[in-house]
Amino acid sequence: MTSPVPAEWSPHRAMWVGWPSHGELWEENLEPAQAEVEALVRALAGPGRERVRLLVGTPDALPDARARFAGVANVEVVDGRFGDIWLRDTGPIFGEASATAAAFRFNGWGGKYELEHDDTVAAQIGEAAGVALDRHDVILEGGALDHDGQGTILTTRQCLLNPNRNPDWTEAAAEAALAASLGARKILWLGDGLLNDHTDGHVDNLARFVAPGLVACPVAWGRGDPNDDVYAEVARTLSEMTDAAGQPIKVLPLPSPGFVGDEDERPIPASHMNFLIANGAVIVPTYGDARAADLVCQGLKTVFPDREIIPLPSLAILSGGGSFHCISQQEPA
Repeated sequence: MTSPVPAEWSPHRAMWVGWPSHGELWEENLEPAQAEVEALVRALAGPGRERVRLLVGTPDALPDARARFAGVANVEVVDGRFGDIWLRDTGPIFGEASATAAAFRFNGWGGKYELEHDDTVAAQIGEAAGVALDRHDVILEGGALDHDGQGTILTTRQCLLNPNRNPDWTEAAAEAALAASLGARKILWLGDGLLNDHTDGHVDNLARFVAPGLVACPVAWGRGDPNDDVYAEVARTLSEMTDAAGQPIKVLPLPSPGFVGDEDERPIPASHMNFLIANGAVIVPTYGDARAADLVCQGLKTVFPDREIIPLPSLAILSGGGSFHCISQQEPA
């Protein structure tokens, strides 16, 4: 029987992070995104925290990345190839003690963004980590799932049962696949994700385990929060659920970023739920509302009292479609 994927708050031996490498994708946001990722990497690599393995996606981007982190302890710049930086979705999902890693097929979030090399990222990371890949012939992204370390997995029907991934999947078929590949013992099904999320509702923008039986989820913040109804439904649904151990799910409500729009003032899927749980720290993405971010940090401190809660800007990274959790992947110790 496959062991459950360790919870993100379990100790890590390394943290993979993707480096913004393609000017043609990021355009005027390339340098701002690189600055935000640099701040993330430096926070992760602080004393007693992570060994950061920074995957750079093009030869042209390598010299600058190496220069930025020259002499920075605990940062290893890795020469690789990818379409873009979303390693949570394209990389493997490491198992207990990183003895193995599950690798899935990747189809550009249902065919929306099929970029060269993204379907090879799992193999590159597995080889660099020295971990054998356990390959599974299904389409799945890591950001579609969240784990409690005891076999309970959070996900959304909007993504996992979307016909643009695995057209024949029912809940039962998905549950069987997750049990076989990731040691799932119970799946907690939520409905829809955030408005205009090109991932079709990844759960790591919507709700996250912060302890066994405890799930953080957003509450609407400010006027005109475009996801107000979604947040309310998530909280209601979670409050009626139990985990694989049979204990009721409790909800930790945290403010959303409120309305965040693109250059045309269309809502974009900004989420504090895309925080990254690291050795000794929790890194929280922020989007310009300092009060909302401060309240999120206070809430997370109640469940991670021994970790430093670090808010960092992520607006430029968000222009590419995600945030800190989306661009990272941990190797459990």
